[in-house]
Amino acid sequence: MSEPNPKPVQDNQTASQTPASGDFNDITAAMANFEAEALNKCQADLAELQAKSAELADQYLRAKADAENARRRADDEITKARKFAVESFADSMLPVIDSLEAGLAIKDASLEHIREGSEATLRQLIAALERNKVVAINPAVGAKFDPHLHQAISVVPSEQEANSVVSVLQKGYQIAERVMRPALVTVAAPK
Repeated sequence: MSEPNPKPVQDNQTASQTPASGDFNDITAAMANFEAEALNKCQADLAELQAKSAELADQYLRAKADAENARRRADDEITKARKFAVESFADSMLPVIDSLEAGLAIKDASLEHIREGSEATLRQLIAALERNKVVAINPAVGAKFDPHLHQAISVVPSEQEANSVVSVLQKGYQIAERVMRPALVTVAAPK
């Protein structure tokens, strides 16, 4: 029977406690490889983020240019709309002018002919105004006083209900439901 040899066990313990120079080189190489991979990944991520940033900057500049162009076009359209806004209105007034000039050109017109021509021209004028959304405000006698459409010139005693229109002194006008001039009216006083 032989005794176990304690020395080889001790050699194994010593070998595991002190790394060989090959193991150290392997660890150093592994760490260097890990650092290189991490650096490469960071560089790739940086390049990707820079590309994305450049793409977003380009999109921003394009959107800004589009917005500026849209604003410029809108400004041009507003300028043109203001410049030519009365064109339709003026176009509808031309026949009225023609009628007035034709009536004035008649030298031997009787009073009756002048009156008929004036009434026809007035109808033409009213129709032209209505085509352009200019409508008369002419409340009926007895209608309820509306401060948005009427302007009371005076309050008079009347048999009518209080705050109702007694008479219209001057028609008012509104354009597209916006009051240009209120109708001037007298209003019944409270009893």
